[in-house]
Amino acid sequence: MSDAATTRDGTKAVWAGEDQHDFWQRATQVPVVHSVAFGYADVDQWLAVATGREPGHIYGRNTNPTVAVFEDKVRQLEKAEAATSFSTGMAAISNTLLTLLRPGDRVVSVKDTYGGTNKIFTEFLPRWQVEVVLCDTTDHAAIEAEVAKGAAVLYLETPTNPTLKVLDLQRLAAAGRAAGATVVADNTFATPINCNPLALGVDLVLHSATKFLGGHADALGGVVCGSKALVERIYHYREINGATLDPMSAYLLLRGMKTLHLRVRQQNQNALTIARFLAAHPAVERVFYPGLESDPGHAVARRQMRGFGGVLSFALRGGFEGVKAFLPALRLAHRAANLGSVETVAGPPATTSHVECTLQERQAMGIPEALVRYSAGIEDPEDLIADLTQALAVAGGAA
Repeated sequence: MSDAATTRDGTKAVWAGEDQHDFWQRATQVPVVHSVAFGYADVDQWLAVATGREPGHIYGRNTNPTVAVFEDKVRQLEKAEAATSFSTGMAAISNTLLTLLRPGDRVVSVKDTYGGTNKIFTEFLPRWQVEVVLCDTTDHAAIEAEVAKGAAVLYLETPTNPTLKVLDLQRLAAAGRAAGATVVADNTFATPINCNPLALGVDLVLHSATKFLGGHADALGGVVCGSKALVERIYHYREINGATLDPMSAYLLLRGMKTLHLRVRQQNQNALTIARFLAAHPAVERVFYPGLESDPGHAVARRQMRGFGGVLSFALRGGFEGVKAFLPALRLAHRAANLGSVETVAGPPATTSHVECTLQERQAMGIPEALVRYSAGIEDPEDLIADLTQALAVAGGAA
């Protein structure tokens, strides 16, 4: 591949990480290396690899050749110095936070992060005497004020899951740096095709690779990218605590990433077309999507994103009963707790993003019970709109 600094994302998605290795028997595709251990006849070389003085692999919980290619591909797409991977997206989030925080520290974040992330903030970190401050996601001044009081970590998610709020990463990263905080951003919804948070001043960017990166709903994984110094700390925590990415999952994620640029481009177009359709539909109370000019986050999204993403959400006028009538009527959508797949996926927060949370907790986060999260696939948009039209008619009749 040509110089990685000048190669475009579509080319990186195909070639990055794969042109720096001599694969077994000159294979053109990344081999799946299932071996747990890697043997050395020479003890001096073994020791050199074990201590990091020479490249290589020792034990599968630590590193693996297939996994290393996946990490390198994401690293190059996020324009980072280093990357390390995990068994799931939540492992990436939890391992990162537990690496960076210790008892007595303070972490600042926003109220409506992904439900699993919110549980870490509200249930687990307080057990370890970490002070957690969750701010109104739309109030940047309040976030800045809390960070200025002192924070070891500023944790951001944009667009947020599932209400698609957009945070000004450059502004908030500057506030985090001024306070000496490590700034972390979950880039799962945007993907590196649409946004590169590190270029906006963020210290660490993470993904649930299960979603858009893999894109085929057949492999779990997570990844964190950033400076070599920070990533090495997180890698050390992960290698000891054991949330290792499986090599077969790494292979499936790699295979999916070859079409990442094409998939995201189509999903961007589909989601914007559908959002505009739903915004004008009488059965829909509100649409949450930063690609709409009426969306509160539109101006910031235009500034820091190259596309608005493949996920939108909308609230039905028929309430939760309308949701229960609408979802089964969809013919071109999986009703499942996933997103970012080539197939359209839809569901309410009560069974998807915030299934771990109570009704009261979802209400406190500003998540309507009548909300539907809709992850647009790569289908023809005309067919998706026809499907939505007939399902909304069913929901309207039920209401």
